[in-house]
Amino acid sequence: MGNTSTTKAWNGSSVTMFILLGFGDHPQLQALLFGTFLGIYLVTLTWNLALIFLIRGDSRLHTPMYFFLSNLSFVDICYSSAVAPKMLSDFFRERKSISFLGCAVQFFFFVGAGLTECFLLTATAYDRYAAISRPLLYSAIMSRGLCARMVVGAYVSGFLSSLVQSSSIFRLRFCGPNLIDHFFCDLPPVLALSCSDTFSSQVVNFLVVAVVGGTSFLILLGSYGHIVATVLKIRSVEGRRKALHTCASHLMVVTLLFGTALFMYLRPSSNYSFGRDKVASVFYSLVIPMLNPLIYSLRNKEIKGALWKMLGKKKVFS
Repeated sequence: MGNTSTTKAWNGSSVTMFILLGFGDHPQLQALLFGTFLGIYLVTLTWNLALIFLIRGDSRLHTPMYFFLSNLSFVDICYSSAVAPKMLSDFFRERKSISFLGCAVQFFFFVGAGLTECFLLTATAYDRYAAISRPLLYSAIMSRGLCARMVVGAYVSGFLSSLVQSSSIFRLRFCGPNLIDHFFCDLPPVLALSCSDTFSSQVVNFLVVAVVGGTSFLILLGSYGHIVATVLKIRSVEGRRKALHTCASHLMVVTLLFGTALFMYLRPSSNYSFGRDKVASVFYSLVIPMLNPLIYSLRNKEIKGALWKMLGKKKVFS
């Protein structure tokens, strides 16, 4: 009975601690995996922090689009940091444990950051619609006050939705075993351990993802529908190219995030394979937050120009 505690958890469960199996089934790859994941996390922190400071430090980037982009970078840092530090430290621990409350908190912040990113990407799509379809009214539509309210709304909506999901899952009873076949407290492996009826929690999860994803998708679809209609009216090929170029990076990020979210969280529980999904989780919890700033910065002339300007100043004063 070493895997469970007889002390009652706050929800009446007998389990007060979970054991994360992580990547222990591949002991020969531990050093390689640790080095790879550490490198990914450091690149994520470096690129996202650099993007935030670059946008804050260059007055030419003080526009709604870059305001949303800096918040996306901050959320990517939170999203990755909800998982990576604990996962990396577990490589050096024989017993990879996490308390019941710690598991709930990790899930809350991970899901909250992910849902907040969905809302921020939706706000960015609306910004691109205003910039391309309503250029003469753009400044009036995307006022500083509206942008601030949209960002605050994204954070509040994302973390409130996460609170609903977290409450529906961690109010369940967990009687043991307490072995989570994953490297963090994600929804499918945690639900699999509950000794309660999980139907209501699965319904709540489906509704939250469907409402957030459905609302975001409809706004994205409407925004890009107007954008495409506007672009088709542009006569010059160069004008069309420039208009589409401003949306290309955003569409790539949207496809990555929404595609993996739909794959992971809107499937029947019978289709889950923890070994396969563990690999997929590495992609959406670690790789995507690293790729997002690279996608935005490498395809953006203004960001590259601001970066070279900053590096030029440093070279002059060095």
